[in-house]
Amino acid sequence: MRPDADPTPDRPGIRISAPPVYRHHYDGARWSKRYAATPTAAYACPCGETRTARGQDAVAALVIEYAAHQHFCTGTPAAPFEGRTAA
Repeated sequence: MRPDADPTPDRPGIRISAPPVYRHHYDGARWSKRYAATPTAAYACPCGETRTARGQDAVAALVIEYAAHQHFCTGTPAAPFEGRTAA
């Protein structure tokens, strides 16, 4: 699995990618000015639920949502609502 690949129900978990903010104080720029590097996150559960987020506030909310989902989820896939097996 690539380190930047999003999780899937077959490979559940959470992936968070955030740019570094702090730089060494000897390089002349104490804080990073890379505004284009936006934090992203994605999670997947064996039950089939997947979510993604982009931006600092959305990523923080996704981490909280993932923790809550893990607490209440049984891990079994949800029954399909369409198709032959739904009837």
